[in-house]
Amino acid sequence: MKGIEIGVDVGGTFTDLISVNPQSGDIKIAKVPTTTDNQAYGVMNALGSVGVDLKGVSAISHGTTTTTNALLERKIAKVGLITTKGFRDILELGRRTRPKPYGLKGQFTPLIPRNLRLEVPERMDADGKVVTPLDEAAVLEAVGKLRELGVESIVIHFLHSYKNPTHERRAKEIVLQNWPNTYVTAGHELLSEYREYERGTTAAINGAIKPVLDRYIMRLQSELEDAGFTHDLLVMQGNGGSVAASMVTEGAVSTVMSGPASGVMAAAATSRVAGIDRVITYDMGGTSSDVGVVQNGIPQVTSELDLEYGLPIHVPMVDVHTIGAGGGSIAYLNEAGLLEVGPRSAGAMPGPICYGRGGREPTITDANLLLRRLDPEALLSVESSVSISEIEQIFEKKIGRFLGMNALEVADAILKIANNKMAGAIRMVSLSKGLDPRDFALFAFGGAGPLHGVSLARELGIPKVVLPARPGITNALGCVVSDLRHDFVNTINCPLQSLDIEEVRSLIRSQIQQGLSALEKDNIVVSKQAFVFSADMQFQGQSHILPVTISGPDVTLEELQSRFDEVYWTRFGVELPEIRAVLVNVHTAVIGRRESVDLAMLKSNTPAATLEQAVVSDRPILFDGKWHVTQIYERERLPDQFRLQGPAIITQLDTTSVIEPGCTVVQDDYGNLIVEISNE
Repeated sequence: MKGIEIGVDVGGTFTDLISVNPQSGDIKIAKVPTTTDNQAYGVMNALGSVGVDLKGVSAISHGTTTTTNALLERKIAKVGLITTKGFRDILELGRRTRPKPYGLKGQFTPLIPRNLRLEVPERMDADGKVVTPLDEAAVLEAVGKLRELGVESIVIHFLHSYKNPTHERRAKEIVLQNWPNTYVTAGHELLSEYREYERGTTAAINGAIKPVLDRYIMRLQSELEDAGFTHDLLVMQGNGGSVAASMVTEGAVSTVMSGPASGVMAAAATSRVAGIDRVITYDMGGTSSDVGVVQNGIPQVTSELDLEYGLPIHVPMVDVHTIGAGGGSIAYLNEAGLLEVGPRSAGAMPGPICYGRGGREPTITDANLLLRRLDPEALLSVESSVSISEIEQIFEKKIGRFLGMNALEVADAILKIANNKMAGAIRMVSLSKGLDPRDFALFAFGGAGPLHGVSLARELGIPKVVLPARPGITNALGCVVSDLRHDFVNTINCPLQSLDIEEVRSLIRSQIQQGLSALEKDNIVVSKQAFVFSADMQFQGQSHILPVTISGPDVTLEELQSRFDEVYWTRFGVELPEIRAVLVNVHTAVIGRRESVDLAMLKSNTPAATLEQAVVSDRPILFDGKWHVTQIYERERLPDQFRLQGPAIITQLDTTSVIEPGCTVVQDDYGNLIVEISNE
């Protein structure tokens, strides 16, 4: 019989956990402060708080920010590079862009400093033919020098290895024979795609975070085993799929952005069963907000992510746009005396003022509290009580006295600025890509998402908001419902007019076989296998590529042309039949479907008989400059069938949902609240 499944997601402020028992229908959730020094402590604290016997747990899926934070904070391993003679500076030269589009100054520090980038004689041409044989003695000499320099991890990146990886493979064999650990990355193993800069940077990132992730995962796996867990830990990847802990460190770069990806996967699973075809996902946590797009139950995936300037990551990841606007985002006056919100965050420690951990900077959470949208008696993880009057004094002292505003006016302004930033992020994933947000529902989750979701929908003309049954732990739920996934990409880079379609079909079949082999190595039981096929295409002479979905190993030239024409028209609204289309890359995602969790289990099992019985209190709340006496409902007590008219506040353990005046709320069979937006 299937045992308990646990999903745990580490955020910037809280570590969220959900435990699902498919046999009994019992669900337990936990939110504990993230332990930033060692995330494993927070994970174990969350497990301890739900009191689950790990001996009866069949799977633990984990979304982590370990690698993302290590990169952003540059707390990475000392890594060295062995590359083709004459090309040691590829990672620094990049694409001749600048950190700032305007201005004469900029700063960029490569992950691998120049003295740790060594060259060896070897060369392949663009067709994969050997021009200069690999100098094995030079490789051995480079290994010795890097050991002397105290390097922990090595990256091997040779020119055109995506076309012919023979030299990279042999160099890796030599390095492993003479290196004290297994932290060796060969670029072609991660990305068999042209563009040496992006491929090299992706490999460099993998090498830099591989030791960091390995130590963290092995430590956490060991602690879980000591507590009675007998299976492999599953780790979320940025592509929305999971991989066994025993394999995850080889492709450490794929775990970057795994936290945001897990939320999008939960939104996709929920929208599928709820019968909602098109949703924009909006995840607002304590540190940041992440937005993405799901169409027909499938999240949008991209292979072009820039984590920051000079750090392009070209492995498939769920297409998520992130901004520094979370519950803990700090409001302040900039040098021009203008009010700004974020990206600086109070984080988990000291956190917002109202948490009583020493925070003294106004935050979005504090603003919601002053406007009475949050109940000071119901806040999680408060160490010592801070009075409303004290928070008001800080708001007036830090901001209000400079702008001639009282504390409530400052709080209202903070929310408006934050909402404007978040609306801009939603426009980036929709309007900028030819999608009209009015054709979508807004799926609002995260600890703070339901506080702002309705307001954002009104701002953008989105007609409907979906508030999932457990918004605050949706990312953890995404870990539970995620499947195993392995992605493969190979470069073709050939105009359709001269393309050998049999070569493309053979390549796709090879990618399928590689994926099936990887699923076997995961050693995790799956119910079935699925495949997603796509291609990167462009017009000849252009550098920008567009991803298109394709049917698979039986694809035809006509299909490639028609799919590209369709996507180009959707994105730009023009047809250019006189320009030839080029097939650049072919992608295959091999997915191992895990037995799904019944999402109806998330619905409350303690509903009241009437809506009035779910009311716990009322209080005046400020909406659009006016105070409204607003009823406060307990979500667990909402009846199965009801229709609620705003304004209203709906509270639960993991979040608070704000329903603005004029909006109506109903509940579906899975416990999701569906909010119909009124723009009056």
